[in-house]
Amino acid sequence: MSGGKLAVYAGSFDPITNGHVDLIRRARCAFENLIIGVAVNPRKKYLFTPEERIGMIRETLADTRIRVEAFSDLLIHYLMKINANVIIRGLRAVTDFDYEFQMALTNHKLAPNIETFFLMASEPHVYLSSSMVKEIVYFNGDVSSMVPPNVLEVLRSKVDQVKKEHIG
Repeated sequence: MSGGKLAVYAGSFDPITNGHVDLIRRARCAFENLIIGVAVNPRKKYLFTPEERIGMIRETLADTRIRVEAFSDLLIHYLMKINANVIIRGLRAVTDFDYEFQMALTNHKLAPNIETFFLMASEPHVYLSSSMVKEIVYFNGDVSSMVPPNVLEVLRSKVDQVKKEHIG
């Protein structure tokens, strides 16, 4: 990636939602060099594997030059390893702000040269979360306006598979 600050928008993306896509496109306008960091935390239970999450993101962002890769370090360690100096975080509500503010201060303490930039969620996506999307799909609700089209079918299929495993 050429010149300028290297920014990382990190998250679980389990799965990527239209809210994530909106933040990615807006961050791309502000930062020429953007990496989507797919978090892999062994203490967390995911619906999708890291490879599946990366695949959905790459397919969703196929028309962009954004790099997508998994990481399993502390976010700060990952940024140091790839020489990035900006963390992009999305904010939906006051509860997000409390958590994200605490994380930004902690990250700054660990790495004062890395800045955190906050982007407010666009109004249609303020309520949207991957957890909520998975819950709605699990109970056969319609999330077609909440996730990219390529994610919708993969999500339905994966949830159906999980439901069959719980029954059988």
